[in-house]
Amino acid sequence: MPFNLLKTYPQLLELGHLNEYQRAQSLQGVFKRDIEGNPGLIFRTKTIRPIKGEEPAMVILFRHLTTEEIEVEDENGNKYPKRIFEMDRSQRLHWIRYHLEEKKKEKVEVFSVEERDQKKRKDIVRTYIYDVEQKYIIVLDPQRTQKDYYLLTAYHLNKDYGEKKIKKLMKRRLPELH
Repeated sequence: MPFNLLKTYPQLLELGHLNEYQRAQSLQGVFKRDIEGNPGLIFRTKTIRPIKGEEPAMVILFRHLTTEEIEVEDENGNKYPKRIFEMDRSQRLHWIRYHLEEKKKEKVEVFSVEERDQKKRKDIVRTYIYDVEQKYIIVLDPQRTQKDYYLLTAYHLNKDYGEKKIKKLMKRRLPELH
């Protein structure tokens, strides 16, 4: 499992042959090295922080970086959200630090956009790092003080609507980064 710690961008982490426990251990190792155990993680002078919630912040962040939310239906027909392991996100976990440190210069779009937050039911500004070549997105939420960013999620645009949605957002980009 330590072999995944040697992977660099644009390589993908090797997870397919691991059982669930081994996969979790391997991903935790990469996460601890690049994010949780990296207090110096910044993006353009702003410290990167995990989002807060009812669980420890790093637990929530790890879940958002390695799973996706789907809608499931119980036996009574009630629908509810559930997070499940997502291979494409997980294989690219080590790309987050690489992009936050802006080691890739070409074919990367960085922009802020005002959008509707469905859960908070209000308009918010989000900052996106979009690796056009690899179809990879990192989503940052500027802190109220504008001094730091919350790392919300990161994912591969593997859905049919993914690239279309991002291009739509880019058309509404704000004149300056938030």
